[in-house]
Amino acid sequence: MPAYSIIFTGDDILSKKEKIMKRLLTRPNDFTFDELATLLGGWGYVMLGAGKTGGSRVAFVNGEGDYIRLHKPHPRNILKQYQIDDIIAILRERGLL
Repeated sequence: MPAYSIIFTGDDILSKKEKIMKRLLTRPNDFTFDELATLLGGWGYVMLGAGKTGGSRVAFVNGEGDYIRLHKPHPRNILKQYQIDDIIAILRERGLL
């Protein structure tokens, strides 16, 4: 039986990032933390945990040392409206939107 592998090209990643970006800008009430992590990952950000005593605080950092900090939603994975507004403002400020 042959083995198959899936290869993603830059176009595949770009289109996924664009779809998530467009969705974010509609300010949906069901935008997930995972969608945000995927979107930020498309710009080279990686998630850092706050450590053992950090609770739900997380930071995303890129290779230039730029941080985006927020609280990870719990118990659900859905971002609150104020978080979506903050993220949109931060991304616009950085010239990403």
